[in-house]
Amino acid sequence: MYLACGSTDMRKSIDNLAVMVQESFELDPFSLRIFAFCNRKRDKLKILYWEHNGFWLYYRRLERGRFE
Repeated sequence: MYLACGSTDMRKSIDNLAVMVQESFELDPFSLRIFAFCNRKRDKLKILYWEHNGFWLYYRRLERGRFE
């Protein structure tokens, strides 16, 4: 599992996040790795994962509190 340091724009789509993995991290988004992205306030989280023939994009928004 890879966690992006800093904040990520949560408006980014699957394709934009995959490009970010390739260009910023220099990793293959089609590998069996999990990539996690968090916003500036740390109350939203997106997880990108490749499985067989497509991406999974998990999105979590906290109503109260923040991710550590």
